[in-house]
Amino acid sequence: MAVVTKKKVQIEYAVGDHVVYPAHGVGKIVAVESQTISGFALELFVIVFDKDKMTLRVPCGKAQSVGMRKLSSPDTMKAALTVLKGRARVKRTMWSRRAQEYEAKINSGDPVSIAEVVRDLHRNAGQPEQSYSERQIYEAALDRLAREVAAVEKIDEDAAVERLEKVLRAA
Repeated sequence: MAVVTKKKVQIEYAVGDHVVYPAHGVGKIVAVESQTISGFALELFVIVFDKDKMTLRVPCGKAQSVGMRKLSSPDTMKAALTVLKGRARVKRTMWSRRAQEYEAKINSGDPVSIAEVVRDLHRNAGQPEQSYSERQIYEAALDRLAREVAAVEKIDEDAAVERLEKVLRAA
């Protein structure tokens, strides 16, 4: 177990914990290892993102500053699902500007912000088709949110996606 202390805030991550890395979503800590990099001995969290077939090493001392966090609480997930039930708020700005804002929200790692993107880009049957880039951003946000819902509620990702889509259709 690695313990990181910074500004009197103590965050503990253990091997086997699921964590959220803002730019990549939900991963699992599989090890804490020591490496010497440029002459400095570093303790690193080894985080595996199975779906992306990716392994990330994060210095223990930098975990908090890069935004790594434990999974959201059930209350936070409930707030995110409540956001999905709301009305879409699409700004009338250029698509490129909105796309940048959506990407920033997805990469923030905040489930409520990601839920806003899913809500704003969701299309029900009978609504106009999405452009390719809208669809890509929507699917990235849906996937990221579904992975965290699945990890928090201990269900598989397909069930989480189905649950999110059910909430969206009911809105």
